[in-house]
Amino acid sequence: MPSGKLRVASHYRLQWEEVQNAFVLLYPEGMIKLNEAAGHILQRCDGTRDFEGIVTELETQFPGADLRHDVLEFLEGARERGWIEEV
Repeated sequence: MPSGKLRVASHYRLQWEEVQNAFVLLYPEGMIKLNEAAGHILQRCDGTRDFEGIVTELETQFPGADLRHDVLEFLEGARERGWIEEV
């Protein structure tokens, strides 16, 4: 489980892409189209929130959903792919 505050890695840029109707991660070699859940999570990886803060905010936005496990699984995969880093 990540312990520090999380942000999108410096060589990626998260942005809404109207043509794709989705959030994307842009990098020098291309683009990764994100699903809706990934977009919601990565929007919160801005260097001001840690794992607990991200989960709390998402569970507030989506009441009744137990998102802890899914968010953790996504963040671990994103970290392995180099999409996010701890600050």
